[in-house]
Amino acid sequence: MRKDMENEKQRIRLFRQLYDDYHSRFVRFAATYVGMTAAEDIVADCMLYYWEHSNSMESQHNIPAYVLTIVKHRCLNHLERIRKEREINNQLKNTNNWELDIRIHTLQACNPERLFSDELQRLVSQAIARLPDQTRDIFMRSRYEDQSHKEIADAFGISTKAVEYHITKALRSLRIALKDYLPIWVIQMMITGN
Repeated sequence: MRKDMENEKQRIRLFRQLYDDYHSRFVRFAATYVGMTAAEDIVADCMLYYWEHSNSMESQHNIPAYVLTIVKHRCLNHLERIRKEREINNQLKNTNNWELDIRIHTLQACNPERLFSDELQRLVSQAIARLPDQTRDIFMRSRYEDQSHKEIADAFGISTKAVEYHITKALRSLRIALKDYLPIWVIQMMITGN
């Protein structure tokens, strides 16, 4: 019984964190396609849907991308309903139909996993760009050019301990910049070897 209560508290905490971190992003995403009023309703429904099904989800699932996928499909359903209503009433001009078709097609082509990957890459690039020049150069040589600490030390005329210091400094800056994405970043770094 106590374990169930702890699990429920953990579930509530994770849901609150998801809500705090992503609710406004989901609303902005949906509003791009369906307008602000409908977007707020759709996102509220999607967050409720996620809450109701969160017990049955795998813990390693990319939750923000999962919820964004739900938002995407609900937006598509909303747009399809609008299109059907407009076809039934036959009140749309050809240009309005064309615009609605473009919104539907672009939303269908949207890949939530890719959106999060692009955002993560942007944050990594920004964090690396903010590093001091020497720290950035040493980090790039170590992680992206596969140079050894000795090779880097020789190139910069410093000790291998200094190289380790700069790499540690760079990784600390990346951890801070990517605190919300750290599990995704670690997996991506392991997969790409960077």
